[in-house]
Amino acid sequence: MSNYPEPTRINPTVSRRAFVQGSALVLGGLGGMCRLHAAEPGRDAKFQFGIVTDIHHGDKPMRINRYYRDSRQKLARAVDAFNQSDLAFVAQLGDLIDTTHSTAGDIEQLKTIEKVMSRCRAPRHYVLGNHCVEQLTKDEFMQHTPMRSPHEAVDHGGVRVISLDACYRSDGAPYQRGNAKWDDANVPPSQLEWLASQLAKSPGPVIVLAHQRLDEHGKHSTRNASQVRHVLEQAGNVAAVFQGHSHKNDYQQIAGIHYCTLVALVEGPAPKNNGYGIVSVYDDSTLRVHGFVNQIDRVMKPLTG
Repeated sequence: MSNYPEPTRINPTVSRRAFVQGSALVLGGLGGMCRLHAAEPGRDAKFQFGIVTDIHHGDKPMRINRYYRDSRQKLARAVDAFNQSDLAFVAQLGDLIDTTHSTAGDIEQLKTIEKVMSRCRAPRHYVLGNHCVEQLTKDEFMQHTPMRSPHEAVDHGGVRVISLDACYRSDGAPYQRGNAKWDDANVPPSQLEWLASQLAKSPGPVIVLAHQRLDEHGKHSTRNASQVRHVLEQAGNVAAVFQGHSHKNDYQQIAGIHYCTLVALVEGPAPKNNGYGIVSVYDDSTLRVHGFVNQIDRVMKPLTG
């Protein structure tokens, strides 16, 4: 079992069956993959949350289209956009920093980018990415962020939001101090048990937040993704998984669950490149991603039949 405390939860009120009775995808804005602005988030949403991933803040030269030094400027724009909306929370899906291979250096980078993130008016939920704990321990990362536990469950507007931590090697060792292989990510058995318990206790629908992908079996995936999906599918109340890590816009629907992969903020030079979104959750069970700049729009609807 986890050594970290389980967060306090509230009572969801939305019908599980009404939210996730299967799923279907409708894509919006495919022609606007490089827009400077998104359409205005829906005013009739039950609630909304901001979402961003793969910021990779670092003081280093560009490599493979990752403009590390531009991430601070890009994130500042994202935070400004988040603060213009009434958000229940902001989700950061991992790789907030890119490692310096020095504990002191990584902590300094984390403090710098946290000064930007801390301007968010809404509460913040963080997911660990492999670069977050490439050098730092998980406890060290949490000491400098609002993160309370590497994996946690909290409730917003009758929806349970579960953050997963796949930053473990196949042998069960947690990522830290340079021991990690980025393509050897795993959700350990104890966390799978915890996940099943959280899903079973949730009387409302569930949204899952992850860094490593759960919808495929490539290098950017959690190695035991099929086991994680089995737990999610058995619960029958998971509406969607939001994930990052592969740096590209992508989508799959598997067994009635939406898997929405978000574009990386770090990709491409500022100011014409960026990537973040606002997710609107509606009473009719629709999830709408309002994408900004390189993040595309998506509308994810449950089946009615």
